[in-house]
Amino acid sequence: MRDGKIAAMRQDYKVGELLESSAPPEPWELFSSWFEIARQARILEPNAMILSTVSEDGQPTSRVVLLKDFNHRGLVFFTNYLSQKGKHLTNNPRASILFWWEPLQRQIRIEGEVGKIDVEESDTYFQSRPHGSCLGAWVSKQSQTIADRTVLEKRQIEFEKKFADGNVTRPDYWGGYRLIPRKFEFWQGRSNRLHDRLLYSMKQDTWTLVRLAP
Repeated sequence: MRDGKIAAMRQDYKVGELLESSAPPEPWELFSSWFEIARQARILEPNAMILSTVSEDGQPTSRVVLLKDFNHRGLVFFTNYLSQKGKHLTNNPRASILFWWEPLQRQIRIEGEVGKIDVEESDTYFQSRPHGSCLGAWVSKQSQTIADRTVLEKRQIEFEKKFADGNVTRPDYWGGYRLIPRKFEFWQGRSNRLHDRLLYSMKQDTWTLVRLAP
């Protein structure tokens, strides 16, 4: 049964535009610019991104993770290698990322190949995390079934005792991934659903740019 109230939910987008005349030849400049605008706009966690991976039997799965670094080498995020997404990436090292910044009426979709970052990079980031987050990497057997909340609470006490000196080492099953983009799609909401969509694709080590119909 269709809910008329849901069907009637819509917003007309009139905040901005995205034209080829203002688009740089490569996507990283535009990504950096848009990300900084989102950061300056005080959007809650502008680095939050939807990461989609695919299971061995072809089932797509999405979840929100946090971008922790980016440059021309790619976009970096961290997780438990034994988690669901970690297992997906072992079997199929390709993924997509989606940023959605509602106040700016913008989204960026990125597709590419994913690989683990260097151990040294993972160690450096891990040591920069708050103490509780470092303990959490040991406490949570991410994506595994547990009986109830007390399992986590007991493990929390266990690892607080183990690392009572405050020096929490990085578990070898936890670290960073880097997505190396092959496509960037920049989307700017426009009125009457005639949105702007510019697609950058990597072809023979060169970025090409085309406009997509909304």
